[in-house]
Amino acid sequence: MRRLRELAERTPSARERYVDLLRAVAICMVVAGHWGVTVVGRDAAGRPTGHSALGDLPWAYALTWVGQVLPVFFLVGGFANAASLTANRARGGDATGWLLGRSARLVPPTTVLLLVLAVGAGGAYLWGAGEARIRTVVWFATIPLWFLVPYLAAVALTPPMHALHRRFGLAVPVALVGVVALGDLGRLAGPAPLAYGSYLAGWLAVHQAGFAWYDAHAAAGGPRGGGAAGDTRHPLPTSRPAAVALLAGGLGALLLLTAVGPYPVAMLHVPGERLDNASPPSLALLALATAQLGLILLLRGPAERWLRRSGPWQAVIAVNSVVLTVFLWHLTAALLLVGALDALGLLPTPAVGTAAWLAWRVPWLLLLAVVLAGLVAVFGPVEARAGRRRRAGEGARRRRPAEGGRRPARTGLVVAGYAAVIAGLLVNTVTPKAAPEPLGLPAPALVAYLAGAGLLRGLRSGWGSRG
Repeated sequence: MRRLRELAERTPSARERYVDLLRAVAICMVVAGHWGVTVVGRDAAGRPTGHSALGDLPWAYALTWVGQVLPVFFLVGGFANAASLTANRARGGDATGWLLGRSARLVPPTTVLLLVLAVGAGGAYLWGAGEARIRTVVWFATIPLWFLVPYLAAVALTPPMHALHRRFGLAVPVALVGVVALGDLGRLAGPAPLAYGSYLAGWLAVHQAGFAWYDAHAAAGGPRGGGAAGDTRHPLPTSRPAAVALLAGGLGALLLLTAVGPYPVAMLHVPGERLDNASPPSLALLALATAQLGLILLLRGPAERWLRRSGPWQAVIAVNSVVLTVFLWHLTAALLLVGALDALGLLPTPAVGTAAWLAWRVPWLLLLAVVLAGLVAVFGPVEARAGRRRRAGEGARRRRPAEGGRRPARTGLVVAGYAAVIAGLLVNTVTPKAAPEPLGLPAPALVAYLAGAGLLRGLRSGWGSRG
């Protein structure tokens, strides 16, 4: 508590605390949503199994308009990445050093999760567990990792995409929305491969909006990281009328696309639907993101005033210090709880939608919160240390001399590290959940990820030591 109080007291007055609040609230909503819709049953052999309740609860489809908060992550990420990159440039840093700093916070906690799962799966395999069963368990535990594929790609692309933003402004996300529209046309009428570009373009469009929001913040007097005029030439309109227009326009478009058009109402995956609005992002999801942006802007004033109070701000700092850990481990917590209750003969498996299932939601969520708190206590320090190392590395990079001709080679290595990490996570995501994998993770995925993570760590260490 003392450290939280000190961090709260040292917070610059011009910091956009609202961004941190949005990140914390969004992660809590993702965790609660995943836990809340989980249905635990048993397979033919009597072993516990699980799936999402959404397919059995059509009345809940509209609730996904509130529960689908991944666009908020990319919006907040765009704001934070623009702020950090701008500040880095003002200190004389370059994009390569910035990418290394960003990887210091995102990659180590993910590496720990994968190594723990691989070691646990290897032990289970030696104990006699079936390969397909091992993969199924690890597949559930690594569901959160699919989100890191487009997010790490957005981070890696931030320097060139931010340069495009400074030159073309909101024309960039408009063009990306066009790519998504073309992808939707391919999914609806063919050819389906047209949708491949939407997997990245949809999230990048929201990320670019975050750049414009940062410009508006800086232009209004927030920290500019050096205040170069070109950094704030494309601000997002953030007045109350503009926010209302975004909210009303987004909701109106969403209603037309889902009630009249061919898009499903659910903003999360539902088996059997013609389209998945989230993977890849559809025009309907981008309409929802527009409405969310309008609502976010409308609530900013009251939220910022509330966050000036020490208690709420300390809570936000606490959640953000372990936010990635909470996200990465929340489904592992569910697996551990199910396994423990099953071993004790205390695992209830009520049918989805019944009174018993609804009543079980409350103790289920409370027990999961306890298990996750234990996991965060164990693994949260990894993220906290990674954050401290990132800040220390930024200081070292500010002091290092220019390195001339070695920079292009180092940039290529950093890009290769990001590419290997993303490729490893992507291979794991697309590998079927019942594939025979002794380590639970596909060997090529694990090798590629660890090679990329190791390369980035080595580059970070070498970069800092030259300061």
